[in-house]
Amino acid sequence: MSRPAVLRSLQTIVPDTVLRQDEVRDVFGSQPDLGRLAQRIVSTSFNVSGIDTRHTVIDELSLTAVTENPVFFDRATGGLLSPSTKTRNEVYVREAFPLFVAAARRAVEADPDISASDITHVITVSCTGFFAPGPDYEIVRSLGLSDGVQRYHLGFMGCYAAMPALRAASQFCAADQDAVVLIVSVELCTLHLRSSEDPDTIVASSLFADGAAAGIVTARSLATAVPGLRLDGFHTAIAPQGESDMAWMIGDSGFEMILSTAVPQIIGETIIDALRPLYAREDGLIAAFDGGTIGESVEHWAIHPGGRSILDRVQERLHLSDAQLHPAREVLRENGNMSSATVLFVLKRILEQEGAQPGERVAAMAFGPGLTAESALFTVDRSGTRGA
Repeated sequence: MSRPAVLRSLQTIVPDTVLRQDEVRDVFGSQPDLGRLAQRIVSTSFNVSGIDTRHTVIDELSLTAVTENPVFFDRATGGLLSPSTKTRNEVYVREAFPLFVAAARRAVEADPDISASDITHVITVSCTGFFAPGPDYEIVRSLGLSDGVQRYHLGFMGCYAAMPALRAASQFCAADQDAVVLIVSVELCTLHLRSSEDPDTIVASSLFADGAAAGIVTARSLATAVPGLRLDGFHTAIAPQGESDMAWMIGDSGFEMILSTAVPQIIGETIIDALRPLYAREDGLIAAFDGGTIGESVEHWAIHPGGRSILDRVQERLHLSDAQLHPAREVLRENGNMSSATVLFVLKRILEQEGAQPGERVAAMAFGPGLTAESALFTVDRSGTRGA
């Protein structure tokens, strides 16, 4: 019987520049090209976002920064600028590379039983920029990994992409019990923020932020007990009626996010059917799920905080407690929506700050373009050596 794969050594990074939500709101709301309706949408979107602070790699967005040749924000005039997609991607290449490497290095150095020479696979995740040789290559070279490491990049999948990365890592470990998979997600969403009267663009501007996360997945028997998550199962579902309500396109002035106000409603209408196959694999869980008491059987919930209204709808439909939504809401409040990296921030918080105990179950879910819902079940694991 094969050993289960475990996610361990989760690490997160946010850029140094902090954006206060009220200050960003005032900047976006004061742009001269906005009409009164758009100004009201800006005020409402930012005020009800559930976000206090976000982080960005763009230093000039700070109200205290002094920039001689501004590219994104002219502090002297208060005007948001509109650099080309090429310019934005050049910043992505410059800023994403060190974050990918730093997050990867932290994950490896945080694990007492894993060294760089043990890594057999690297999976990188990002939807906010492109370059080749890509971040997977940069990690291999910078950390001194073997040239023979298998490398994969999941690009342009959106907010749910960390979940397929975990699933792929679990599959690699099922095929090879000695596999050690390094997963690294870096998203620089603020590179694509811009002033607009379009409600979808305004909502996106009120939510998205920058962040990086990394972790190690392996089924090896290891000597040291560290906080981790046994990867029990995954499921993918599509709500096709939401295809036009959540999308991610490339425009001439950055990537263009479509995030309509209908998304929370669509998630609320489809989430039961989307999740049921995952819980149907375990008799005890499906009974609780169908009975509306799944929150009593699954203690912890790592829900991707795509926005406060999405969290509200998931909590309502699944009858979850405020405590179970606390880690997702706190990550949203402190960091905003960092696309694919965000659910890894929530999982890390559950392991380290929410009192998770060995054997307790963790449900994870993330939503993205399509409208796609990725879900997973984990078990808190703090054992070192895992038997067959």
